[in-house]
Amino acid sequence: MTRYTVLPIDTAVLKELRVADDAGRPCAPYVATRADVGSPLRCCLRPLTLGERIALVSYAPLRRWATATGADPGAYDEQGPVFIHADDCGGFTPGQNYPCARPGALRTVRRYDARGHIAGGRLLEIPADATAGFDAAFDEAFNDPDVVLVHVRALEYGCFQFEVRRLSAEEQ
Repeated sequence: MTRYTVLPIDTAVLKELRVADDAGRPCAPYVATRADVGSPLRCCLRPLTLGERIALVSYAPLRRWATATGADPGAYDEQGPVFIHADDCGGFTPGQNYPCARPGALRTVRRYDARGHIAGGRLLEIPADATAGFDAAFDEAFNDPDVVLVHVRALEYGCFQFEVRRLSAEEQ
């Protein structure tokens, strides 16, 4: 069992993104093609499969978090493309493993403080034991008491993968 909470895109945010994305563009659903297969869905945190009804939308995770918390990320705010189901899919079911953890894939583990400013980061090549690799990276990140959340991004395109926070004492 991990010591961290993995968060997909929030259900209320997904509802908004299915109308217009964070760049202001209307949602344009389509049926997943062979080229899309395996890409991570940020609503349920699993790879998408051929024939699913999906949308590629622009998402600003730090901006969304900052709006909810009153933080001001300033220049650290960024947005990028993410795949979501075009319709409600039931969301992510937390488990014992990290999502989309393909051994050998390169990820950035970017740390943020309470202001929404970058507080460090590191490169992670996902090892064969992905859970141990992610746990070690998150242990390192959250050893800094100023770090309040972590974003995992794909190195190749910089795409947001998922957010991570510490488990509360009650959750542990």
